[in-house]
Amino acid sequence: MPRTLPILDLSSWREGDRASLAGIGAEVGAACRDVGFFYVVNHGVDRELIERAFAQSHRFFALPLAERQALAIETIGGNRGYSGMLHEALDPGRGPDMKEAFNVGLEIAPDDPDLLSKQPFRSLNAWPSLPNFRETLLAYYDACAALGARLHRAFACDLGLKPDFFDDKFDRPMATLRLLHYPAPPQGSEPRTGAGVHTDYGNLTLLATDDVGGLEVRARNGEWIEAPVVPGAFIVNIGDCLMRWTNDIYVSTPHRVVNRSARERYSIAFFYDPNPDATVETIPSCVRQGERVRYPPILAADYLKQRLDASKPEEAARG
Repeated sequence: MPRTLPILDLSSWREGDRASLAGIGAEVGAACRDVGFFYVVNHGVDRELIERAFAQSHRFFALPLAERQALAIETIGGNRGYSGMLHEALDPGRGPDMKEAFNVGLEIAPDDPDLLSKQPFRSLNAWPSLPNFRETLLAYYDACAALGARLHRAFACDLGLKPDFFDDKFDRPMATLRLLHYPAPPQGSEPRTGAGVHTDYGNLTLLATDDVGGLEVRARNGEWIEAPVVPGAFIVNIGDCLMRWTNDIYVSTPHRVVNRSARERYSIAFFYDPNPDATVETIPSCVRQGERVRYPPILAADYLKQRLDASKPEEAARG
């Protein structure tokens, strides 16, 4: 795996300064057009908050299985709650994934109008009985959402749009904070595919990992690039929704997780998806002369539902 993913330093980015925004936008845009993956360092999310979020993840997955299953996604709804081992099949040809997860969405009140009118992906979060779990994860969620919004200003700048182009499409996003646990392979067994080859569904993903590697990215030439652990960094990748918006100018890149170690692996992914009622349609400036618009407009909620349904093992088998 000779190639490496670019590492972008956000420390030079000063809010309100167009020159620094243009510089970061150009770097981000180059990475999005090439491999679709990059690291960000000096990103503004507090290191201690990240560590506390991982500590809570360890505590959650150490709970008895019955307590985790009481918060099952099928029960909670809205893409929130616990997803058990073998519950998903991101690469149907390889069978179900060897991982478990816990999802947190936008925190809303019981009397929220979107909840009362049963809008898609509007549900109450479910919380285990763990001290400071809710407070820690909501603080982490908010910090990642702020970073996701900043990166969208860089996208907008690179694409020739006003910096605030995406703001009103992400003010109540379907963003999902996902705790992930990959078990250690049995001694002497082959490495386990924790997440089969797939692309992400939304606009971007912010991934924090422990010190166990496993993420691999497939470049456009078919080579697999290892994404080693960079302490303090987020791994950022473009999802299919943003690729649609940019008419394939930005790349949503296939990737997988293979646990080649003898240890458990923990990671935390933040999937930044638009508002449910946002229309995902090709940005006019992304249609080069002589090219066609590759994707019809679609509501963000409809698109996310299609993709989530297709990742369920029973749906994948029917398809």
